[in-house]
Amino acid sequence: MDKVILQPELWVEKYGDYFFYFTLSKVSDREVAKDIVSETFLAGLKSKANFEGRSSEKTWLTSILNRKIIDHYRKINSNKGKAEVKMDYSKQDQEGAWLEEQVSDTESASADFSMENEELGQAILSCLETINPKHAEIFKMKTMQDYDNDVICNEMGVTSSNLWVIIHRARIALASCLDNSWFKK
Repeated sequence: MDKVILQPELWVEKYGDYFFYFTLSKVSDREVAKDIVSETFLAGLKSKANFEGRSSEKTWLTSILNRKIIDHYRKINSNKGKAEVKMDYSKQDQEGAWLEEQVSDTESASADFSMENEELGQAILSCLETINPKHAEIFKMKTMQDYDNDVICNEMGVTSSNLWVIIHRARIALASCLDNSWFKK
C-alpha cells in the first residue's frame, strides 16, 4: 500500500461540505458547525507531521472532527469549563492512542456517534436514491469509495471538468434533501 500524502490545500474543497453537514447534524447550529470544521482543519494542519499514512486522509480528518465535536459538548456541559478536556493533536502516546480515548465514558459517546453515524448514513443513502442516478453514482465513487478522479472519469465517461460540476450538483441536491429529511427531525 502506498503511503498517503496529505493535501491540506484541497481539504476544504474535498471534505468541507461533508464535514459541515455531518457536524451540523451533531450540533444543530450552523455557526458552531463552521467553527468546529475550521478547528478540525487547523488541528490537522498543526499535526500533519505526525500523520503516518496508515489511514486515508479523510478518515484521519474525520477522527479529528469527531474529537472536536466531543470537545464542544464537554465544554458546554462541563461545570463552567472545569471538566473540559484539552487535546494535543501534535503528540500521541507510544501506542498512538489519543488522550481523549483515555478519558472515562468514551464508550457511550462512541456508541452514540456510531448510532447517529449509521442514521445519517442511511439518510444520505436515501437521499442519493432521489437524485439523478449518474450524479449519485459519481458522488458515491468520489466521496464514499474514494476513487481517483481519472478512474471515475474513465468509468463514467465524463471529463474532469464535468466531474466537478456533477459532484457540485449532487452536493446541492443532497444538501437540500438532507435539510428536508434529516435536519428537520
